[in-house]
Amino acid sequence: MSARAAQGAASPAASLLSIGQVLARLSGDFPDLSNSKLRFLEERGLVTPERTKSGYRKFSPADVERLRLILSLQRDHYLPLKVIRGYLADLDAGVTPVIPGVGATILPGVRRYTREEILSETGASSTLFSEAVSAGLIAPGESFGEDALSMAAALVGLQSQGIEPRHLRGFHTQVEREMSLIERALIPLNARKDAASRAKAAEQSAEIASQFDVVRTTLLRAALDRITR
Repeated sequence: MSARAAQGAASPAASLLSIGQVLARLSGDFPDLSNSKLRFLEERGLVTPERTKSGYRKFSPADVERLRLILSLQRDHYLPLKVIRGYLADLDAGVTPVIPGVGATILPGVRRYTREEILSETGASSTLFSEAVSAGLIAPGESFGEDALSMAAALVGLQSQGIEPRHLRGFHTQVEREMSLIERALIPLNARKDAASRAKAAEQSAEIASQFDVVRTTLLRAALDRITR
């Protein structure tokens, strides 16, 4: 029996998570994660959640950590799924592989950055960073995650095109409006206090956010088509 199989066998049924609960746990670090992405990874054989008699997916804590590793390898190291599958196969066989193309093992935990590290890695100026925080594009704090690093890098690119953080305040306002719509849609579920309703609310909120992304992207693409004709 592989190490992963042994972990799965030892996990009590009570610790199994629904797909909505998995999204709730991982969406903070991977905001683009959706139901369809999880199903896609399952279809590709990268994660194998249990199934109830009714056909619902149930993820063990080991499955969640496996998903976190897969998503980190995709996001941070741009590895294709074929390479990730081989990496996972080595782990399942008890081997401690290095990251393909990098030559280092995966370190546990999520990296945090100081303000100075973000400035150094992205080339952002202190003024640009402060304006991003003021515009609500980067949350203030003593340390920052990968999202802040990505945002700073994007803002550096936009600034080179004459677009400053103050021009993007509307993005933050729009997100707040979208959150208001999501909260309104979830009122019936949030009124209930049971765990099943909370899990369903997390799943439904992620699905609505994914649909908002489709609407936003489609409208932007149509606008770009108009100005490039």
